[in-house]
Amino acid sequence: MVYVLLALGLFLLIYGGDMLVRGAVQLARKTGVSPLLIGLTLVGFGTSTPELVTSLIAVFKKSEGIAVGNVVGSNIANILLVLGAAAIISPIRVDIKSFKRDTVFLIISTLGLVAALLMARISFLMGAVLTGTLIFYVIYSYISDRKNQKNIRLQEAETMEANLAGGWISLARTLIGIALTLVGAKLLVDNAIVLARSWGISEAVIGLTLVAVGTSLPELITSVVSAVRRQNDVAFGNVVGSNIYNALFILGVTALFMPVTVPEAMGWDILIMAGVTAVLIGIAFWKKCFSRFVGLLFLLAYAGYTYGLFAG
Repeated sequence: MVYVLLALGLFLLIYGGDMLVRGAVQLARKTGVSPLLIGLTLVGFGTSTPELVTSLIAVFKKSEGIAVGNVVGSNIANILLVLGAAAIISPIRVDIKSFKRDTVFLIISTLGLVAALLMARISFLMGAVLTGTLIFYVIYSYISDRKNQKNIRLQEAETMEANLAGGWISLARTLIGIALTLVGAKLLVDNAIVLARSWGISEAVIGLTLVAVGTSLPELITSVVSAVRRQNDVAFGNVVGSNIYNALFILGVTALFMPVTVPEAMGWDILIMAGVTAVLIGIAFWKKCFSRFVGLLFLLAYAGYTYGLFAG
């Protein structure tokens, strides 16, 4: 039965991911905002929901290893696994003008998360600061994007009404896609954990690998489908947005409910997360494109990281 639920979860992820990308791209066109902003906000937030739910449940169950490992591991997986897989399918070109805005918040969110984790305990105050920074980021991104989109053609009232109606349909499709990916991710993660524990794998490793990859599956499916459909802005924005949400929102909101204690053994993984984020920013500005070769290197790096966790 476990294997049947695993297969069902995978099916829902793939189907929901396809619906999510279709709806998100159509929504961007109907509302006059960029696909990158949709990827950073609606898609990024939606695909990060599994991490939030998983971390909240883990903290309430006193399983901080899974909660923290889930966030750190997901950010590593999003860059090396998700972006790597998407780049192999279709090279991802980066809109540097738009990314400059988000680079600042990606750096702030990563450094904020690293600082919070190195303090060994994320308090209510720290959680409030992280969550508040995310709210500011979303508002700022929307205002900034709307200014950049003001040169879009003015349309007649009739066309605008049609766009509004179509926008609601696109929004509904996007939300249904998110819901399906969340259900699929939960089925996959829950049953993967059952199998892992039956094989004697530790809680910390489960958090950094199985749970992290499992909760990153919506990002993986969404970015892969986006790459297949040549919607690179959605694929890249999804990864960047999800990492910002993970760093600021997941542990931030979790700490608002209950202080989070950081396992001592996770220091090395925190540094790896900061390192791969720096590599992401470096390649984006230096090459302005994530080629298939870079994607392959990312996947190999992730395979090596995962092997090191299990071998250690």
